[in-house]
Amino acid sequence: MKKKKLMYLLGCLAIAVSAVAGVTYAAFTDKAKVLGSTFSVGSANLMFLEDLALGTDPSNYRDELPGPTFSNVGPGWTEDYLVKLISMATSKIGITTTAYYETANDPNDLRSITLVEIIKWYDTNQNGILDEGEEGQSLGQKTIIKWKTEGFNLGELFYGQTMGLILRFSTPTVSDTKQGASAVFDFEFNSIQM
Repeated sequence: MKKKKLMYLLGCLAIAVSAVAGVTYAAFTDKAKVLGSTFSVGSANLMFLEDLALGTDPSNYRDELPGPTFSNVGPGWTEDYLVKLISMATSKIGITTTAYYETANDPNDLRSITLVEIIKWYDTNQNGILDEGEEGQSLGQKTIIKWKTEGFNLGELFYGQTMGLILRFSTPTVSDTKQGASAVFDFEFNSIQM
């Protein structure tokens, strides 16, 4: 019986110690919090400079430009179209370009005889005109068809950087069956965040 009382007393003591320890433990809790976490999604914003001589004034930025009109295209024809891109992306972006067309807008298949060569352009005097010595590295030449299916890799840009390009169009030969033909093509410049 004495043994039972001793066990009972030890049990009550253990419960009392546990209760005090629990209260003591609860008195010393703490939390550290991170409040108001903000997440901003980056962008791969690529724009054109509308006026090639105006520079990087935000009023000069455009998402789209009207395409050039080329006339009197024939054998041995060549003409340049100048463009400047600017990165408004939040980080480094890779730039590519492709052509886009619908067969209905090119019923005489001018896309297979029209070539484009893309050349880096360094407008050193910032006058918006291709002057002697400003032509850089050629990135290759393709038909409009290959420009659509393969595209061109133009390199990389960081925020605020510009890239000048010469789009040199040409037709080495044009058959008599194409006389009077016309076509409409779009040129797309794409950016991807890196």
